[in-house]
Amino acid sequence: MDEHAEAHDAAALQRVVVVDDHRTFTDLLVIALAGLPDIECVGQAHDAATAHRVVDELEPDLVIMDVELGPDDGIALSAQLLARHDQLRIVVLTAHASRALVTRAADAGVCALLPKVGSLPNVLHALRTARRGSFVVDQSLLQTLIIRGEDEGASCRHAPLSDRESEVLALLAEGVDARSAAHRLDISIHTFRGHVRHVLTKLDAHSQLEAVAIAKREGLLE
Repeated sequence: MDEHAEAHDAAALQRVVVVDDHRTFTDLLVIALAGLPDIECVGQAHDAATAHRVVDELEPDLVIMDVELGPDDGIALSAQLLARHDQLRIVVLTAHASRALVTRAADAGVCALLPKVGSLPNVLHALRTARRGSFVVDQSLLQTLIIRGEDEGASCRHAPLSDRESEVLALLAEGVDARSAAHRLDISIHTFRGHVRHVLTKLDAHSQLEAVAIAKREGLLE
């Protein structure tokens, strides 16, 4: 029984690499992750070149990625790593959120966008629930963007959805996963995710859940 439990724990262990050019922050995060039963920090990098080498060598399950890496771009780096590692999942931390950043992060294929000044429990939750093909924006970032949008008077009507985008939105509202939805629409999963990004952009939403909420509020699903 003990051997079975140990095997289960080993199978559930998530191996993480931290990529951040602030060495003090990286060291503190590595210390915070130490000793967790289900998460192990196996490496760290402070620039893009080192991140490529470390991820290629260690093949982690997850990467915690800072947006700003000195002269390097954490979002661009994330897209490059995800293109080469099919099972990799990336959680991005940012000190300065913007609508453009949210869109870039979604397009890159990262799993979550969190505030760098957020709590450790939020980061751990994101790591434990990260799923390839899903994109979650922390509620505090969404609130900041909503307030900023209101301050700018951003209350314009949303761009109209195409028939296909409306079909995609309806499937999101049903809670259908990306692979099953793509099959039902007889399109590739890559094409489906492209439609999802267009829906998010047109509805000015930062997650699939928010897109569905906006659509229900505005009667787009009726």
